[in-house]
Parts: sequence; C-alpha cells; structure tokens
Amino acid sequence: MRKILRALLAHGESPRRACGRSRSSTTPVSGLYYREFTKHHDFDGRTQLALVHTHLLALGILAFLVVLALDKLFHLSGSRLFTTFFWVYNAGLVLSAAMMFVHGSRTVLGRPVPVGVSLSAGLGHILLTAGLVLLFVLLGRRLKESAPARGSNPVRPSGAGARTGISSGQEERPERRRSGQPG
Repeated sequence: MRKILRALLAHGESPRRACGRSRSSTTPVSGLYYREFTKHHDFDGRTQLALVHTHLLALGILAFLVVLALDKLFHLSGSRLFTTFFWVYNAGLVLSAAMMFVHGSRTVLGRPVPVGVSLSAGLGHILLTAGLVLLFVLLGRRLKESAPARGSNPVRPSGAGARTGISSGQEERPERRRSGQPG
C-alpha cells in the first residue's frame, strides 16, 4: 500500500510542501511547463503539451486512487503480479508522458517530430495496456479466492424456506397471478 501512496504523491501534489520542503510532482509541473513554454515562444496553436496535465491526472492520480481502494479491499500489493503490474504500468505512463512532452515541445519550437517519438509513445501505450491487463488478471484471481464455493451456503436460510426444510437457500415461490385473473 505504501508503494501506491508513493506513486500517488509522485503524480500529484505533495503534502511535504506544507512543511516547507518542496518535492517535484509531475502533474502540476506539466501544466506550468505548458503555460510558460508556450507563452515564452508566443505559441497559440495546438500542441500535445496541453494534454500532458490531464493525462497525468487521469492515468496517474485517479487510476492509483482506484488501485488504492482495490488494494484495501483485495490486498493486491502483496502479490508478485501486483509488483509486475506496478512497474509495467508506471513505465508506460512515464514513457507516454515523456513522448507527449517531446512531441509538444518540438511542435511549439516549430521543429519536425521524428517518427521515433510516435513509436515510443505507442510503446508507452502498449505498456499501459499490458499493466492494466495484469491488474485485471490479479483482480480476477483475488475475486475467485474470496468467492464462496458454488453450492455451499454457510448461512442457514430463514423465512418460508427454513420452515419447509428446503436447503441451500431455495425458498418456495408463490404462484404468480396473471393480470386480469381474479385473485
């Protein structure tokens, strides 16, 4: 769980700022870089830099808040599969964001964007997807572990089923009346 919290702090605002120490966090810095870099170069066109801030917010902070909640419920962080997910996902996030920075900065400067930037960004997206697949596989395993065996009913049924002696939670169902029939 501490690993997830550290990742959240790396992508978002740091509570250490209140203590007088500064710690770099990528999300606010990306928005500041976009604003100041485009202002300095008198650029008013479209650029990838405008998207970096929201991508880091959604894929970094919000995604890891969801993972933190899932870890609390299913104890994911103790697994080797979780460690693999964590590093693959973060590598994909860093690579994708870095290529967005490079692409956007070259656009603002009026320089052509090399093909390698797009290829690297694609690799970053592939890593993000692979990380999410690993997370879903881990969640599936934990859900199977926590689900009771099919057909077993640890709680004794109550109500009409308990009085009639029907087991495994099946209760007698009254006949349905069709509309228009007297009843």
